[in-house]
Amino acid sequence: MTDETPRRAALPRLRDRAMRILAMRDHSEKEFRRKLTAPVMGKKGPEEFDCTEEEVEQIVEWCLEHHFLDDARFVRQFIASRARKGYGPVRIRQEVNQKGIAREAMEQAMRECDIDWVASARDQALRKYGEPLPTEFVAKVKVQRFLLYRGFLQEDIQEIWRNFAD
Repeated sequence: MTDETPRRAALPRLRDRAMRILAMRDHSEKEFRRKLTAPVMGKKGPEEFDCTEEEVEQIVEWCLEHHFLDDARFVRQFIASRARKGYGPVRIRQEVNQKGIAREAMEQAMRECDIDWVASARDQALRKYGEPLPTEFVAKVKVQRFLLYRGFLQEDIQEIWRNFAD
């Protein structure tokens, strides 16, 4: 009988923890599951959260049912957030993939997002290197390397100088 008392208390505690996690920002289902089962910091260091797989599954289903957890909404917000921070489509796709989002959902969100990647790449280059953008080969390669690192496509980077020449 005493064994079952903590189990009953685990579900409401798990639901409270889920709400605290999701109150901060949207998460992918994979990321949410990891955070939900992660050890919590106690007075004596990390303590394992006492819950079963069934309880975790029950809470995840409850969150999905109430639309607190939605991978499609998460990926749209994540793409918009990373694009605002100056990252390109290649880097964003890598990061979304690491979050455990299905490729179809990611590609659908990338098609639906209304982001001008060429303008974004140009803005990042101008912020880093100033106006006018360099035209000599060595400096131009440096800008291109920076933009490739930020995750922009080579075609978008080259388009900056095509538009720049006009």
